[in-house]
Amino acid sequence: MRSLTQLSLLALAALPFQLTACDGGTESTTGTGGGTTTGETTSSTDPTAAIDYPALGAVSGDSGKGSFRFGAASAATQIEDQNTNTDWYVWTLPKDQGGLGKGTFVGDAVKGYTLAEQDIDLMVEMGLDSYRFSIEWARVEPQKDQIDEAALQHYSDFIDALIAKGIRPMVTIHHFSNPLWIDDPRDAGCANGPTDQNLCGWNHPQGGAMVAEQLAEHAKLIAERFGDRVDDWCTLNEPVNYLLAGYGVGNFPPGKSGILGNITEEFMPAVRNFMNAHALMYDAMKDADTTDADGDGVAASVGFTKEAGEWVAAAENEISEAEVDVKAKEGVLWVYQYMFAEAFIQGGFDTDLSGDLDEPHPEWKGKLDWMGVQYYFRAGVTGSPGLLPLVAATPCFGTFDFGACVPPLDPTYAVPDMEYEHYPQGLYNVLSDFGKRWPKLPLTVTESGIATSVGARRAEVIVRALESIDRAQKEGVDVRGYYHWSLTDNFEWALGFKPHFGLYEVDYSSPDLTRTPTLGATVLGEIIKARTLTTDHRKTYGGEGPLTAESGM
Repeated sequence: MRSLTQLSLLALAALPFQLTACDGGTESTTGTGGGTTTGETTSSTDPTAAIDYPALGAVSGDSGKGSFRFGAASAATQIEDQNTNTDWYVWTLPKDQGGLGKGTFVGDAVKGYTLAEQDIDLMVEMGLDSYRFSIEWARVEPQKDQIDEAALQHYSDFIDALIAKGIRPMVTIHHFSNPLWIDDPRDAGCANGPTDQNLCGWNHPQGGAMVAEQLAEHAKLIAERFGDRVDDWCTLNEPVNYLLAGYGVGNFPPGKSGILGNITEEFMPAVRNFMNAHALMYDAMKDADTTDADGDGVAASVGFTKEAGEWVAAAENEISEAEVDVKAKEGVLWVYQYMFAEAFIQGGFDTDLSGDLDEPHPEWKGKLDWMGVQYYFRAGVTGSPGLLPLVAATPCFGTFDFGACVPPLDPTYAVPDMEYEHYPQGLYNVLSDFGKRWPKLPLTVTESGIATSVGARRAEVIVRALESIDRAQKEGVDVRGYYHWSLTDNFEWALGFKPHFGLYEVDYSSPDLTRTPTLGATVLGEIIKARTLTTDHRKTYGGEGPLTAESGM
């Protein structure tokens, strides 16, 4: 999604935790969570030696150690047609048709519901081991407590079709969208209080806990219906990005701007309820899915996917070693990259984003079997001035600068359609940092990619991501796979259809939305089929130099 990154980019301009900044910089001292020391990486091994890959295994548990999987990812709202009951449909529907007219109308996206089984042929063409997708809650339960059996049958048939082609499903329960009755953006004030037509959303004093319980019930239903064929589960996708955009600054539905008012009362309850929803879903899915569908020794691997960036301390548009700027970067790292995982590893909630889990939640502890890592950007952050409350930090964000924005390490790392820098080696830095912080937590790269229409750039980003993963693995980090974002071009949330992240390009002018393989699909397919990243691939697309240039830089 990686407009997600930018989407939450928009959110960060006003909040204590954000993600994107414009072009990032490099650090001159070793930092946490994102830090190369000079912006360069060096490998102790031959930088062009072939890398061989074992077969896929479990994403959690001892049986999956040493395994590796190749996949692609998507999200229901971003690809599916006939999806009229989701909040994003009403949010983007033109005003003259009864909607709110926010941004580009999602419409029928790329007809991923109608063309679902045809898209499996694209996966087979590349030889994917696995496909990560979400099941649209608004389609399954369009009104509270009213289940659409036809929708469940559609997803059941899709899962069967994947398995028949040798592709392991990984299912995401919540990926940035909700049924309208969860928090109707047309009634953001929720004038009548929680009702079956509008529970008032994640931040509501009464409705927030109700929403968490409803999502857990939905997760239980999905696990009951599909647990005999699915073992790999993501409860939440990029929780910080979602909360920032939907409840922090309001550029996602339901359009609430809690960080612009009383953060403690208007925003932090949404964070707490979202965390609690993961814990409730974890318990519900573990109870409902007791079948080891693929014989890898694990019946249900339950985790979430975590956004991450390469953050660097900055001041006056240069890399900074000043304590105030380093502290600002560390504050952003805590909230953006560490806090959610620590909540379930330690069992507690940080009420004021201080880095201290001051509110105990023993019922959360240990409820994280594995974690997805999603990396797209490198960004600067300054503490001088630190305009955002609680963490006293200011991130680079487009024209929102204040000295936080620094030049990209290479001009070709700039991504024009996203207005951020994609620093390929930053994925290694994130994985290395996470591996040191949580050595017992299995990781899988569940998203990474680049918005581009230049095939060579996509191929380069794929190869360099795999090189970063290999380097982290050689240092002992337990990384079990790579899912590229995304299988096809799609609706990139607030950015509409302009950014092209797909391994397969979608021709939006054709009646059947024709899919055409990019060079990225070709190269990834070659790697998967050989189970080898060859020396030739590495010499052609890998390394630490510039990417192929693109217009607009």
